Amino acid sequence: MDGEAGPRRGGVLPADGLVGRGREVAALRGWLDEARGGAGRLVLCAGEPGIGKTRLAREFAGMALAGGCAVAWGRCAEAAGAPAFWPWRQVLRSLGIAPDPVLGSGSAGPDGEAAPEDRFRVLDGVADAVATVAARGGLTVILDDIHWSDEPSLLVLRHLADQVADAELVVFAAFRDREPSDVLARVLPDLLRSPAAARLDLRGFDLAEVRDQLRRMADPRRPGAPAPSPPVEPAGDREPGGDRPPGADETARVVLGVTAGNPLFVREIGRAVADGTWRPDRPPRSVLDVVAARLERVGPGCRRLVQAAAIVGRRFGIGLVASVLAEPVDACLTFADEGVGHGLLDRLGAGEFQFTHALTRDAVEASLAGAATAALHRAAASALAERFADDLSDHLADIARHWAQLAPHGPAEASAARAWSARAAEEAVRRLAYAEGVRLYRAALAFDRGAMAGAERCRLLVALGRAAYLAGDLAGCVDAATRAAEAGRAAGSPELVAEAALVLEAAPGQGVNAVADRLCEEALAGLGAPAPVGEGAGDDEAARRASALRARLLAQRAHLAFYGGAQDRLDDLSATALAQARASGDDQALGEALRARQEACPGPAGRAERLEIASEMLALARRTGGARSAMWGELWRIEALLESGLASAAAEELTGLRAAVERVGGPVSAWHLDRATACVAQTQGRYGEAQTAARRGFDRMRAVEPAPAGGAYMAMLCALAGHVGLSADAERFAREPFDGPPRFRTMAPLTRAVLFVFAGFPEDAAAAYQLAGPPDSWSLPAFFVVPGHVSAVLATAGLVTAGLGRPDELAELLRRLSAFRGEHVIGGGVAYLGPTELALGRGALALGLLDGAWAGGAWAGEGWLDAAVDDLAVAADRADRAAAPGFAAEARYHLATALRARAAPGDRERAAAAARDADRVARALGMTAYLDRTAALVAELGDGAERASDLRARVLSPREEQVARLVADGLTNRQIAARLVISERTAQNHVQHILTKLGFSARSQIATWVVRAVSMRDE
Repeated sequence: MDGEAGPRRGGVLPADGLVGRGREVAALRGWLDEARGGAGRLVLCAGEPGIGKTRLAREFAGMALAGGCAVAWGRCAEAAGAPAFWPWRQVLRSLGIAPDPVLGSGSAGPDGEAAPEDRFRVLDGVADAVATVAARGGLTVILDDIHWSDEPSLLVLRHLADQVADAELVVFAAFRDREPSDVLARVLPDLLRSPAAARLDLRGFDLAEVRDQLRRMADPRRPGAPAPSPPVEPAGDREPGGDRPPGADETARVVLGVTAGNPLFVREIGRAVADGTWRPDRPPRSVLDVVAARLERVGPGCRRLVQAAAIVGRRFGIGLVASVLAEPVDACLTFADEGVGHGLLDRLGAGEFQFTHALTRDAVEASLAGAATAALHRAAASALAERFADDLSDHLADIARHWAQLAPHGPAEASAARAWSARAAEEAVRRLAYAEGVRLYRAALAFDRGAMAGAERCRLLVALGRAAYLAGDLAGCVDAATRAAEAGRAAGSPELVAEAALVLEAAPGQGVNAVADRLCEEALAGLGAPAPVGEGAGDDEAARRASALRARLLAQRAHLAFYGGAQDRLDDLSATALAQARASGDDQALGEALRARQEACPGPAGRAERLEIASEMLALARRTGGARSAMWGELWRIEALLESGLASAAAEELTGLRAAVERVGGPVSAWHLDRATACVAQTQGRYGEAQTAARRGFDRMRAVEPAPAGGAYMAMLCALAGHVGLSADAERFAREPFDGPPRFRTMAPLTRAVLFVFAGFPEDAAAAYQLAGPPDSWSLPAFFVVPGHVSAVLATAGLVTAGLGRPDELAELLRRLSAFRGEHVIGGGVAYLGPTELALGRGALALGLLDGAWAGGAWAGEGWLDAAVDDLAVAADRADRAAAPGFAAEARYHLATALRARAAPGDRERAAAAARDADRVARALGMTAYLDRTAALVAELGDGAERASDLRARVLSPREEQVARLVADGLTNRQIAARLVISERTAQNHVQHILTKLGFSARSQIATWVVRAVSMRDE
């Protein structure tokens, strides 16, 4: 297949008859038909070795070709030396697509590592390439033996599984269910959860099917030919009513007994019966002996070729095996043809062969003596190195495999095995195959017989740690870093200890901080005091490198302090790191130090410095051409501008961020763009765009980093809910909270409490708020101190308004929040919450509206309504100037409510004007959470001339009018939920609100009202 120029279409493959698979063939034919209609399928075919998975796959390929569908094969290699994405490389080649532009010869950055988004780009690239071919008339992809697949290839399959359902595509993946690899065992549940997935379990033959198989083997041209006789035919007459010769059933029964119906065993034993080499007293393992017996019957040249090929791998090119044997290719082709004739090999294409089954190869390899095996491995390693000297990248792991077999033979062999394994590991990581890199680095380290220098061992452990971190193996990362530090100490190299400490950079998970901090401290102590920074210091290259390394270590300690909530240490560490990085002139150190310093400048107090840091990062990006530096600089600038109340300026910066993200690529950078886009849109009242961008970002990021993805999306949903009501996603977040990082143990319940307040469920809000604990016990991340208190004020204000208490606590929260007057509130760059005065005014209004039952509280007598009027008026003005119209409308609605309640001279007129302004903006923006309230307030404060029906029409929000129309059409709540893509409970709530607002008790009244009131308004 590898040599084919494009996918195969049309024609019919020759069939030699398929026994016992009628049910499976019918299912496959049905799935092919569905795929032609655009409903693709992922078929996971499972069974033991020899059960017929590959044979069924060939039959399926023939069916697809006969229907004009393209077919592409990808076979996984059981040998450990296959390059990353090996089956997908075969698939792409057979589709006429060069693999490297899609998979990349490596997507690592300057530091030799690849980011998660680079890996995602590879997954998406393969899926896009396959989908493109499928769209041209259908495609069937067959992946054989995925239990031998590398992890990257299985991740491609998992990614593709989510897209199969809507494509003219069938993916048939075969695997051994009794011996899945650890990787397949982890990925298989995800594959089976795909809506398009179907599992096909193959069973062994029954007696009739064994008999049929034996007949066909006796004479493949005559399906009805008699089965071969067993070596000793039992006595007896011909069975009545049949045309079978005496003993046919007995033969089949004996074969079934020793094979359990395994088609491969049936076939092999049938051949042995035919040629007289089978002994029926052997268990199924005798199949290996059958293969060995057949190997003895071939000529010596064929036997040598088959033995060498068994060392090379199940699938092999004749040229490589010829090099191993130092024989002419033509002679080897003759030997290979002999192997095909004896059922040992299958011909795949020009010069390409494979063993008929993995068990066949196993049997051949087992027949070799130790010395012969070693000689062949040595010859294979040399042949690979010489034959592919111009580009070894696809063969490094295979060469390492051969040397691994030779390692026990002496120090020189062990050294070679270590070197080749390390090269193969580096290549695997460069290709984003991190788990394979971990395996190979561990193999390299295992070949140490005490001769490896401490420096070399340290570097291998550092590389292992980085690969383990990228593979998501945090425990392995910590272990490798710890051992690398030990090796660095043994080598007497503080620089190596520092490299070991930096392995854990950006991995501050539970249990990691202490190790990382200890290693950083040790490395800094080992490096000693920094050289004097000043004139001439930059001329000393060693001092410059040491200064850069020290700056990176300090930046890492700052990151760890940030994740640990140690803001006081973070400030000192980040400032020192930045000063040393600037002095060193090292761009990598400067970028890392700038990121650390940005984390040390939270909230309004740090905004000016964050803007300066953003400018410096952007200057670094321009100087170095670094896309990631540009992305961070643009992000920081947008967040600082929003916090400055400059939404229009922040919106203009999105162009630069978008350009940087396009250069970086991948889901993580795209998520940053999505969350920034959503935040700017939400600030400016473009709620639909904000919802779309936020959901898009969540979908991108949750597979990479679920905690930040969920946290950012939940924050945006909460902010949107305040203006447009709860979406179905917001309700799910409120009802089914996710486990966020420990740093957000306070913020998460506060956010849920606000969601419940907005949804009109005060009891649920009270329960969620209770989980946050007393305010004095709260732990809020530095960047979320102000947003956290705003959320707490909104939640407690809702509880106070609902009569659920906590007025004293609300008063205390207002006192704390008042320290931030004059600021705009934005949490972590994911959601804008308006001017601080808006929350202060809403909290004061809630206290001012309390009745006399609470008059004895400590909060009483504070002039809360006056405070509410003052703060809400300021909030409306500041929101106007910030280009945040939705928050201006929110402030004016609550201002009108406060003025109405205070009822001082002139307040009613001011309230009416504020209510009209709020109503006008709310309708223009589609603020469904406010439309009914602003309309009712305008009506109450107006001249009362509106007709009742017209007032009712205005009281309903646009969403409620939409629901009312669907009720009038006769839809149930479930049907309404499906039509509007909301939860059934949300639909039920909408209907209940409509009934309450209109004073009705039955759905039929809503239908009558829709016909009368809405049509009257339309006139």
